[in-house]
Amino acid sequence: MLNKKTVEDLKDLNGKRVLVRCDFNVPLKNGEITDETRIVAALPTICKLIEEGAKVILCSHLGKVKEGPNEKESLAPVAKRLSEKLGKEVVFVPDYNVTGEAATAAVAAMQPGDVVLLQNTRFRGKEETKNGEEFSKELADLADDYVCDAFGSSHRAHASVEGVTKFITAKGGTNAVGYLMQKEIDFLGNAVENPVRPFVAILGGAKVADKLNVINNLLEKCDTLIIGGGMAYTFLKAKGYEVGKSLLDEEKVEYCADMIKKAEELGKQLLLPVDTVVTDHFPDPIDAEIAIEVVDADKIPADKMGMDIGPKTRECYAAAVKNAKTVVWNGPMGVFENPTLAAGTIAVAKALSETDATTIIGGGDSAAAVNQLGFADKMSHISTGGGASLEFLEGKELPGVVAADDK
Repeated sequence: MLNKKTVEDLKDLNGKRVLVRCDFNVPLKNGEITDETRIVAALPTICKLIEEGAKVILCSHLGKVKEGPNEKESLAPVAKRLSEKLGKEVVFVPDYNVTGEAATAAVAAMQPGDVVLLQNTRFRGKEETKNGEEFSKELADLADDYVCDAFGSSHRAHASVEGVTKFITAKGGTNAVGYLMQKEIDFLGNAVENPVRPFVAILGGAKVADKLNVINNLLEKCDTLIIGGGMAYTFLKAKGYEVGKSLLDEEKVEYCADMIKKAEELGKQLLLPVDTVVTDHFPDPIDAEIAIEVVDADKIPADKMGMDIGPKTRECYAAAVKNAKTVVWNGPMGVFENPTLAAGTIAVAKALSETDATTIIGGGDSAAAVNQLGFADKMSHISTGGGASLEFLEGKELPGVVAADDK
């Protein structure tokens, strides 16, 4: 997965039709885009193709489209914002069929350097490859070459991500990855497969079940594994501690015990909380004021629930990061959306911002946390894909990456 053709490898692009799968799954409120990060992230690849005189055809999904095609999940607002960013018109094809006559006509009318955006790919219905052969072929019929720049969707074997590549190959075209995808592959891939050591992995978030394979894979790759967030209480339970009303994955207690044993056998450092911030109840609303106390990790009262790592643990985790050369972080240390319960996540983010290590934030809630807490510009790389980056850290092959041509 680490040696793929990139947009740089596409030659003689003047007048060529290039289909680019972007990640324009942006948040919308009343038809207005509230966060344009993903649009901005796609610009380098799009601008490179425009400069080379390619006819640039963009596609993406937006939302889950549970109730069928609808204007609320149309990509029209993205076309408008893209036009502003590029300083040129992006022709939007509103056809719910995505690749119908309107799309064919729009592409036929393109001049070198023009940009067309197709409608939300999920409007087409089942996009998974087994149901999407026809859709895959129709997408390929619009183009000569294909570029995947949607890392956030690369773990899905969908028509516009993986299926289309077979038909591009069949017509003699090239399948490459864009600049954004290449950056993800460089940072995440090299961190896991070829890290500069010491390599520290930090895992948080709610459930052990979500990160079973990640824990197992990273234990074999890293030097130190730090556990925080809701999943820490299942590990504490595995050590024989009482965890009160804390989040507990009963079925995974034995697994956690196995991981503690595995760390010992491999000579790896597995760090668990030594103290924890507890409350009577979960805050409702999530940012409501709440009374807290700090207790040792083995002394959580029966009527309390752990909500964040405590001050001693914060110091311990910050110290573990200090001399690292590579750090991967996926999952917050507590309920960071609440100011009172964000101290653990802030402490880890601050420690990462002050280290000389290559710091990689694995998408999802941890990306949201460093953005919201103001540490984003201090990190080496913030992944654009939550599920995709998790699967990368598990050591899984991502269909959207594998489908690109090898160099």
